[in-house]
Amino acid sequence: MMKVSLRVVGAVCFLALLVSVDGCRRHRKTKSAPNTTQYAENVQKLVEKKVIPKEMLDAKEMPSLRWPDFSDYQTIVATFYDDRNYEIAWTRDGAPTASAKGFIQAFHDAAAKGLIPEDYDDSRWAARVQKLSDQSADTFAAFDVAMTVNVMRYISDLRIGRVNPLHFNFDINVADKKYDLAEFVSDNAVDATDVPGLIAKVEPDSEQYRKAEVALGRYLDLAKQQETNGAEPLPMVDKAVSVGGSYPAGQLWARLLLEGDVEGDAQKTTVFDKELSDGVKSFQGRHGIEVDGKLTPQTIKSLNVPLTERVAQLQNSLERWRWLPDPYVNPRLMVNLPEFVLRGFTPEHKVDFTMRVVVGKVMGQHQTPVFTHMMKYLVFRPYWNVPADIARKELVPHMTANQGYLANKNFEVTDSKGTVLTNYSAKQVAQGGVMVRERPGPKNSLGLVKFIFPNQYDIYLHSTPAVSLFERTRRDFSHGCIRVQKPEDLAAWVLATQGGDWDLEKVHTAMTSGPDNHTVSLKTPLPIVIFYATAWVEEDGQVHFFDDIYGYDAEMEKVLAKGPPYPMKPYASTPKAKPGDTM
Repeated sequence: MMKVSLRVVGAVCFLALLVSVDGCRRHRKTKSAPNTTQYAENVQKLVEKKVIPKEMLDAKEMPSLRWPDFSDYQTIVATFYDDRNYEIAWTRDGAPTASAKGFIQAFHDAAAKGLIPEDYDDSRWAARVQKLSDQSADTFAAFDVAMTVNVMRYISDLRIGRVNPLHFNFDINVADKKYDLAEFVSDNAVDATDVPGLIAKVEPDSEQYRKAEVALGRYLDLAKQQETNGAEPLPMVDKAVSVGGSYPAGQLWARLLLEGDVEGDAQKTTVFDKELSDGVKSFQGRHGIEVDGKLTPQTIKSLNVPLTERVAQLQNSLERWRWLPDPYVNPRLMVNLPEFVLRGFTPEHKVDFTMRVVVGKVMGQHQTPVFTHMMKYLVFRPYWNVPADIARKELVPHMTANQGYLANKNFEVTDSKGTVLTNYSAKQVAQGGVMVRERPGPKNSLGLVKFIFPNQYDIYLHSTPAVSLFERTRRDFSHGCIRVQKPEDLAAWVLATQGGDWDLEKVHTAMTSGPDNHTVSLKTPLPIVIFYATAWVEEDGQVHFFDDIYGYDAEMEKVLAKGPPYPMKPYASTPKAKPGDTM
């Protein structure tokens, strides 16, 4: 029986040899076309070495790469070649495939995607292609591995971003978006006839993302133009210059003309006239500055920001768009923190409304985090359950000086079961032995409605009695939660998405005279993104820029400057919600 089995195996191998120089080997796990057998002897030698020298696959570094450490991809690269039975992937007939050429061009153009071309060996490909002419097996192998590593890096970077948002303690899960890179690259990239089309499918399917990408291309050109012209910074002023005031008008006109805030070739001398003031208004409106048309020190400071920094802001915004899981790439609600604005979107992903918001303070560790969640319910006329640390820091000193302080300020104290207490002490509050809550009503710190999307930070949207803050240009005043300018309109909009009988009048009644702490659940949760984009492109293509109020951009740029492999895990424990409601 053993002899018969061996004969059968031998026959199978003989038949296999008639169609393949690889002999009797296992089935390939890829949809890509088998590679050429024109150089059969050369390929066979490569196969005997498993195409890729074993030391290359086992190593986690490849010296010829710009960033030699590919430990984060090493296992995937090995799987890629194992699935192909170690066939080469990126050359045919001794030359790069059309797909390889397409990706080499994509690496060269990576800056237009907000990426760094040298992360994908942009400057090294010409020499590698030229070296293929020596027909060395090792040269083909090295070219192939380098191409595989860089294609995987490029596709992954466009798909889920370079740095895992968990590294910044942001609650965004990119895991569900990840490709099986070994399979995806082998089945889709190796034989791609339209590399740009493949890349477009990898990127976020978001009109805002695409607009930001177009804007980036424009600002890359403007930055080069500014650098070539060597424009001098605008002179600073001690106080605002109004219409009719003296200022180097020609230099200011040229700067405003660069981004399109003024049009035409005007002859300006030393007078700050109305035409310039109108251009300044346009610039101020795009940069989160009070729109008064005056040439203020803040306006000049913003005008003097190099356009290379505006390019970086667009790049950072694109990076964060890539983080968003599929349900949130086109959310129904999005808060852009540095802009201090909330947007609502139609089911067709068009902007339906905008309103101003107040976000967490820059100081005191009250920054509002970046995350995605589903809005699940509203609470009309809510209590504010005061977090223990806020009670200790902000209420206890007043209680010590005035025994009736809490009652006079509409607060009450409860035990852990929610029973209202009449006897309590400042010491109990300071130690967290009892809970303090603010009674519902128009003076409640949370206002008359809050919008809940349960999350580990205990962050939510809510109304506020402090409406004057919405008139400020910069609006970071909260303990982390997000106060909305038009709570009735927002509640009516949210509830209208559920198909019930809620309208603006019914919402107004619930807020002003309805039952306290009344919860209304959403039949269909709404995706909401708490976002951080210091560059935002409006639907008309106009680009707006904002200050990096929390330093999130600077933090990310510092990480990206170190090159791959980029961090994939948190660097610190993720903060958890504490008892009580953040405000």
